[in-house]
Amino acid sequence: MAFTAIILAAGKGSRLKSNLPKPLHRVGGNPMLGWVIDSATSAGATQIIPVISKDSPALEAYLSDFEVAIQDPPLGTGHAVLAASAHIKDKSKPLIILFGDTPLISAASISALAKTIEEGLDICVVGFETESQKGYGRLVFDGSGQLTRIVEESEASSAEKEITTVNGGMMAGRADVMLSLLETLSPDNSQGEIFLTDIIASGHAAGHKINAIFIDQSEISGVNSRADLAHIERLLQHKLRAAAMAQGATLIAPETVFLSSDTVLERDVVIEPHVVFGAGVHIGEGSIIKAFSHLEGVQTKACCVIGPYARLRPGTELDEGVKIGNFVETKKARIAAGAKVNHLSYIGDAEVGEQANIGAGTITCNYDGFNKHQTLIGAGAFIGSNTALVAPVSVGAGAIIGAGSTITKNVPDDGLGLTRAPQANSENMADKLRQRFQKAKKK
Repeated sequence: MAFTAIILAAGKGSRLKSNLPKPLHRVGGNPMLGWVIDSATSAGATQIIPVISKDSPALEAYLSDFEVAIQDPPLGTGHAVLAASAHIKDKSKPLIILFGDTPLISAASISALAKTIEEGLDICVVGFETESQKGYGRLVFDGSGQLTRIVEESEASSAEKEITTVNGGMMAGRADVMLSLLETLSPDNSQGEIFLTDIIASGHAAGHKINAIFIDQSEISGVNSRADLAHIERLLQHKLRAAAMAQGATLIAPETVFLSSDTVLERDVVIEPHVVFGAGVHIGEGSIIKAFSHLEGVQTKACCVIGPYARLRPGTELDEGVKIGNFVETKKARIAAGAKVNHLSYIGDAEVGEQANIGAGTITCNYDGFNKHQTLIGAGAFIGSNTALVAPVSVGAGAIIGAGSTITKNVPDDGLGLTRAPQANSENMADKLRQRFQKAKKK
């Protein structure tokens, strides 16, 4: 169902002790506000209006594709909705109010909320059941099951404080009804603010049809502290891990694996313990990611083996059957099928051909202090251990580079590249040195 979404996102982050606006704090690698926008879009929102405070350049930059409403000064949730009202393009569509710090809200729950308006309600509130209701507004229903008001805990009677159906914050309604009710409210309370929740009592008194739907509390958990942020991350990671396993990936120790919002693990991928996925990772079918590896901006084909202790940075592309071993770092590297970079190497700004073998300690010296340069390694090339490839440089197909070389000139196909100082041996010198050092030590 098509609807308009207003997302309240004016949080400054002061309670997080942060200079970053609260909605831009990340969970699962994505700003909290981004999660809410994605869910609203998936649920059918045809217009999304974020409401932010003035002097929020970071939020304005993030929301550059949206028509943003400015709440100045911030005078409560109801005032924030009124600040967005002039931006609504079609007031015949249902209006849904969301919050920029509730990243776990699902598209399914938003769709269910919108459907209640399509089916005839004038206003619908999202609530949840809890035995730990302290701090939440209570949902008060009449004998016919209609929601009559939301009472804040500070104003609740002893009996009302025992109510276990509480307000989750989100709300939907007919746009004309919600906005007209908000316009009748005044900030005659101790905070001097206009509260969105007050339209429930006034709407009920005016004879509007008002009710609530109930969803899992985790979906509407908000963030007011760093501890809340960590709690949301835990909930989200549990959800992402479960989804990955449901799609056919094996997570040997799921609780130790951290995924991003866009991580893709194809069927029969195996993830060993203590692996971290940053943004932009797609792992091909049947690949194995070994323990203590970190991947970000990585695309792999099928049957790759990565790690343990590997760091793959943005721009890494692995073709089928590539092996990346322990303590290997890659960046902007395209590595063709069957190639091996088994251990203790750095491959950056490079292209590695099929079946090439990169020995331990190989470094592509891609930065000269001013610019980055590319290294090209041909198919079937063998790079000996402890080699420095000083870019820009190319090693031809089938070429061999002797161990310990510093390669500054192109090596042709099937050529041998070797730079090595002559070895000098002195007979009996080791024994003479030992005697000299022993005498010096006694003194």
